[in-house]
Amino acid sequence: MPILRSTFIALSRNPSVRKFSEQSSIGRRMSSRFVAGMEIEEALRAAEALNQNGITASLDSLGESVSTPDEARRAADTYHQLLDAIESRRLNANISVKLTQMGLDIDPALTYDIVAALVAHAASSGNFVRIDMEGSEHTQTTVDMVRKLHAVNPSSVGIVIQSYLYRSENDLHTLLAEGIRVRLCKGAYQEMPSIAFASKKDVDDNYLKLTRILLNSNTYHGLATHDEKIIQATRHFLRERQFDSRRFEFQMLYGVRRDLQKSLVRDGYNMRVYIPFGSEWYPYFMRRLAERPANLIFLAKNFFRS
Repeated sequence: MPILRSTFIALSRNPSVRKFSEQSSIGRRMSSRFVAGMEIEEALRAAEALNQNGITASLDSLGESVSTPDEARRAADTYHQLLDAIESRRLNANISVKLTQMGLDIDPALTYDIVAALVAHAASSGNFVRIDMEGSEHTQTTVDMVRKLHAVNPSSVGIVIQSYLYRSENDLHTLLAEGIRVRLCKGAYQEMPSIAFASKKDVDDNYLKLTRILLNSNTYHGLATHDEKIIQATRHFLRERQFDSRRFEFQMLYGVRRDLQKSLVRDGYNMRVYIPFGSEWYPYFMRRLAERPANLIFLAKNFFRS
């Protein structure tokens, strides 16, 4: 499995394979299980369908590093459109944003201005912006920027923390001291063993350790996992502490474990589904296969079905 994971990560960075996949009908058909569509309207319809089943949504316009300020501003415009549409349609949804898509590799000051405008827009409509975490080279900058944004609009911005990084526990304590909302995930980038846990067991153990820290805080957080063992351990912890199951939300990816999503909602848990959309779906799709190679088997079984 580690070899397969490394292969998918390497493929996610291959420009020629990416170009072929994003432009081919076969590639788009394969991705449709995990990506809601190419256009805003398709993502909004997916969010509406989830809301009808008691599930909230987080919308992500796919894309990562941009090469010009104009590209960063155009990416932000898509999110402003999403915020307006969420408000006008009265959807129970927020947005997830990657800083590199907002120009972080070009000019961090530009990125701050662009994202601050998004957070202010969200605040004006009672919404929320989740700042995604990317590779470890961006971790400190992301933490610093979210803290700065949160100081201005404390109810409208949060962050993602990855349990595979050694530093994450210290980051959590810093963020929780300021009341910043966290989405906890395992992490989907290839990192050096000097900075990240290498084994699945260590990543899982740290995830549960960080989960307990989050649930003991007085801030509303998101636990992003499809791992049933982790979910059961979390439920046991809640019962043991007699915590309200609504003090946090489980989060899952669009198209992954729909059965489990519905089951948790029936059991009284808050559930949010992360809905990616857009033409630049390839890196995201390959990281989903890297996270869970069984997804490849699922795709192979279902590819020729109508």
